[in-house]
Parts: sequence; C-alpha cells; structure tokens
Amino acid sequence: MPTAAALRLQIETALAHRIPSSLSPAPRTIRPLAPTGIFTVDNLLQGGLPLGAITEIIGSECSGRTSFALSFTAQITQTGKVCAWVDVSNALSPESASAIGIDLNRLLWVRCGVTNPITPLSSQISFSLPPKYLIVPPVKKGLHGGGFGPHPRGEVKGLSTAVSGLLRPEAIAPRCAEPQRRTKVEKEIFEPNPPQSIRSIQRTLTPRKSWFKPWSKIDQALRVTDLLLQAGGFSAIVLDLGSIAPEFASRIPLATWFRYRAAAERSQASILLLTQHACAKSSAGLVLRLQPAIALHDEPTVFTGIEHRVEVARERFTPTNVVPMRKQPQSDRSASWHSRTAWAGQR
Repeated sequence: MPTAAALRLQIETALAHRIPSSLSPAPRTIRPLAPTGIFTVDNLLQGGLPLGAITEIIGSECSGRTSFALSFTAQITQTGKVCAWVDVSNALSPESASAIGIDLNRLLWVRCGVTNPITPLSSQISFSLPPKYLIVPPVKKGLHGGGFGPHPRGEVKGLSTAVSGLLRPEAIAPRCAEPQRRTKVEKEIFEPNPPQSIRSIQRTLTPRKSWFKPWSKIDQALRVTDLLLQAGGFSAIVLDLGSIAPEFASRIPLATWFRYRAAAERSQASILLLTQHACAKSSAGLVLRLQPAIALHDEPTVFTGIEHRVEVARERFTPTNVVPMRKQPQSDRSASWHSRTAWAGQR
C-alpha cells in the first residue's frame, strides 16, 4: 500500500500542468528597507523601515517621534532623494531639521491651517500711509490756545435757564400725599424657543466651538497627502498627527489608510505616520511604539540628554524569507537610544 507521501507526489505530478499555482507556493517577496540613522533601531528592524509601506510611530508627547522621523528623513535626503513633511499643527522647526542633517532643499514642508502663508519679499505689499494723515490740521483756538476745549466763560452760558427748568412747579410739587394706585404685576413668561433673530445674535456673541476642533486641518492634510502620492517623486512622506488628540485622529476612515497603502506600494514611497494612538490598523506595515523619554543626568543638577525606548508592536513584512515557527515575544523586540545635548558631548 503506497504511503501518503507517495500518493501526494503522484497527485501533484498529474495535476502540475493543469493547476500549477495551487500546488506551487508563491515565493515570499523581500521588501526593500531604508536605514533610520539610529544604529540600535536598524539592528532591531534588521535594516530599517520598509519602503512602499506605512510605518506608524505611536507615542506620547516628548517620546521621540519627531526626532525619529527627522533622523529617517535626513538619511533619505542625504542620498539625493526628495521627501515631504505634512505638518498638521505647524510644529516643525526648520532649524532643528537642518541641525540633524536634513537637506532643506530636498524637503517639501506643508503647513496646514496657516492663514497667512510666507511669500517672497518681492511680492509683499508695501506699507503706505493715507494722505489725510499727512495734512497738518488747523490750529484750534480754545483754552490756552491749544485747542483743548472751550473757554471757561462759555461753560456758564445757559446755566440759569437749565436751573430754572429744574425748578418747575410740576417738578417740585409734593406728591407723597397723593393716593397711589396699586398695579398688578404680571408674571414674566419665558418662551421655550427664542426667535430666530435672537438665536443669530447669540451665535455671533458666543464663540464657536467648531473653531477649536482640528477637522479642517486634518482634512487639508489628508488631501495634500493624496496629491503627493498621486504625483509621485517623493521617497518618504511624513504625516505628522502627533499633536492631534486621539478622539479626532481615530475618526479618520480606514479606507483612507488602505488607499495610502496601495499608493505607497505603487510608488515605492515610505509613509511615516506620527500619532498618539494607532489609527491605520491593518493598513500599517510596521507599528513602532515609543515609550516616554527618560532624562539623563550625569550630575544631579546637569541635564545631559534623553533616553528613548522603542518596541515593535506589529510587523507585517519579514525582512527575510525565513519565517520562525514560534512567534518571538514582544519583550525581545525593543531597543533604546540616547540623544545627548551639545554641552554633554558625544559618546
């Protein structure tokens, strides 16, 4: 009686020319990687961040999200490629970006929610003073000849007539002895729904709460990212939503991230998403979680740097074709790096 392995080989040989795709597994594609510029993180990720995918960097304030993205952008621009930074809250510092090594000539900075964009000096409107302010006003005669009001003698004119009008019989006649009629006080009736005119006045006087919600800036950032992905030519696009509260960022439709993932695979562009809470879900190829930074003190009174810690929360693509049989624990997928101050030196 033939064994199971022999029967399987016989079936595969008979059906190989009919349905080859079902019996031959597709080779696993190795996704290219780009270094982040941080040695420990590159060793953790076995090369860097994946190209043509969404990398979501999650962390609270002062956890190192912006420093991580700036380091990765610096590595991309130093190779002669072009990057884009979609700044939702207008929080990027060009001085810090240049100091970390980013070529600003190869970085497109999109500031969302800016009402007065910066224009070239040649196109700025020159200040002009209206001619009426350049005409010397005529000298007014008055108190001390300085035009500060009428003469004191003119202030008493008509005073006697005004006083006599106050002393009329109708005004000074005694009225306390006259009988007073008792009037019934009507109850005040409150309308449940005020008229439309009052509503419009109240709407203009009270501040609009919608002004404080970042929906307009989020919508502008998503539209700009769509245009950048459709235009192509950008090797990395950083979408900075780090300063947006999670209750607003989590309402972005999942179809948006799926569309970004498909566009990134087509153009082979790396999308870095900086958030406080996971938003992209299954569309993210790599999710990195940053822990709150720890201040370094070589002396009790001297601040020398910050220690950042990152861990891999989710990795969709493996850098090699070798897939381990057992899933690695999350505690082993973490790394840390130090960012030292200028006066502390480099180690």
